[in-house]
Amino acid sequence: MPLYQATLFDCDGVLVDSEGITHAVLSELMAELDWCVSPEECARIFGGKGVVEERVLIETRTGRPLPPEWVAQFRSRRDAELRRSLRPIPHALEAVARAHAAYGERMAVASGAYRSKVEMQLRLCGLSGYFEGRVFSGQEQARSKPHPDVYLAAAAALGVDPRACVVIEDTVTGVAAGVAAGATVLGYCPRTAAISDAGALVAAGAARVIADLRELDALI
Repeated sequence: MPLYQATLFDCDGVLVDSEGITHAVLSELMAELDWCVSPEECARIFGGKGVVEERVLIETRTGRPLPPEWVAQFRSRRDAELRRSLRPIPHALEAVARAHAAYGERMAVASGAYRSKVEMQLRLCGLSGYFEGRVFSGQEQARSKPHPDVYLAAAAALGVDPRACVVIEDTVTGVAAGVAAGATVLGYCPRTAAISDAGALVAAGAARVIADLRELDALI
């Protein structure tokens, strides 16, 4: 029997293994702007955030305004790499299938990324059928993560009290959004990540942190 009334998944880093791809592209583009920052540093700086939202930081560190075409260039190169290399997070397909068996259509994706990117990634990884019509983007809300708006919108669309939802997140920004919405948040931190990353998710309010999506079945 389901422990919650609905399950709300983040996308990047929870369902699809996109973060390394995105941050590698971002690192290359930063180098072209004379800011030498590794993919790992990009993950620390930009993880869980929209690159557009960090325009001021980028311009401060590079010492120049971003060219008008820069964001479009970043998205084009990133999307090309995603189409070439994207894979689901290990065991994401099985975890989503089990959650769907328990929750049916009371299940959604709530991401800080643009809807077109989220839907493309779900399609590439064979997950889109589970979330048809139930993909929510923080870019379409008044405020994106770490604010709760996208999770509140998802819960409202499902007709569920957000306090009766469980959220699956992998970043401090996302955990903060889920907690602010009143949901129970489970952090996902694979064993390849640093132990301190798991601690940061707990400090942000995650009720528990798991290292393998197969653990979800018993928790939700």
